[in-house]
Amino acid sequence: MSSALWFRHPGLWPNPMRSSSRAATDDGASDEIADSASSLWETTLDAIPRVATALVIVAVGWLAARAIRWLLQRFWERKQTPSFAQVMSKVVGWIFLTIVVLLAIAVTFPSVKPVDILAGLGFFSVAVGFAFQDILENTLSGVLLLFRQPFRTGDQITVVDRSGTVEGITIRETRLITYDGELVVIPNRDVYKNVIDVHTYRPSHRMQFIVGIAYENDAAEATAAICDSLTDVDGVESDPAPIALVEALNVSTVDIAVMFWTSSQRRSSIEVRDAAIKAVKRRLDADGIEMPADIIALQATPSFKAALQNEAEVTPAGSVKRQVD
Repeated sequence: MSSALWFRHPGLWPNPMRSSSRAATDDGASDEIADSASSLWETTLDAIPRVATALVIVAVGWLAARAIRWLLQRFWERKQTPSFAQVMSKVVGWIFLTIVVLLAIAVTFPSVKPVDILAGLGFFSVAVGFAFQDILENTLSGVLLLFRQPFRTGDQITVVDRSGTVEGITIRETRLITYDGELVVIPNRDVYKNVIDVHTYRPSHRMQFIVGIAYENDAAEATAAICDSLTDVDGVESDPAPIALVEALNVSTVDIAVMFWTSSQRRSSIEVRDAAIKAVKRRLDADGIEMPADIIALQATPSFKAALQNEAEVTPAGSVKRQVD
């Protein structure tokens, strides 16, 4: 066969130019992957010292934050309440540690600017604020309570219809020990938003009870005897002196309000009140001043009269049965 009759079909015979181009492409992709892997490895090796430095900074900052918390707590305990010292030292420690972490991030990633960190932190704070609104509200309320200090640890208060002795104020709640010995945990936001009765704000407070005497007795003589009887009761303060005042003319008695000052601690005050009532009763009995019970006036109805005289039958409801002719 002559060479002139040869026919080269493009699908049956390889193209030398196309094969060489494909080989060059494969070699270029391999080189690019190798360069990327080498660059990543070099970047990792370069970042290891910075990451190690950042970890060291965070570790040192954590230890420094613990030391700052300890020092501030000891310092504030001399001038403030234990709850204030504990909570505020924690807050300062957290702020210091946050600054240290931001510094570590700037060391690890030099390309990140402090402005970008603060912007991201602001966005993160907004997101956290929406997600943990109740927790943040309780935390802020607790901080405000510690700064305002309407009450302190050991005070006896009434808040949200709960009464007891304050055991402490934490980041989230106020802890009360009730007079029955039970623990009550109240969220700080409820404490901050509601009316608070601080019973031990002052060392003493006024107690009061009512005594009813008969109309036949002299009210002035009774009030003088009552005041005199309280002078010998332990726990009743002499300044201000006890007083007894006519409060109302009741149906069967003349009501006298007896007021005196004593310790604001609940147990002491109820014990002194008990002793004062007993002393007043003994004195009024000794002076012959009567303390009558309530007088009840009875009026005979037609059915009651008929039942007594056996003149008619009475129904279970108390009315007279009608006679049918």
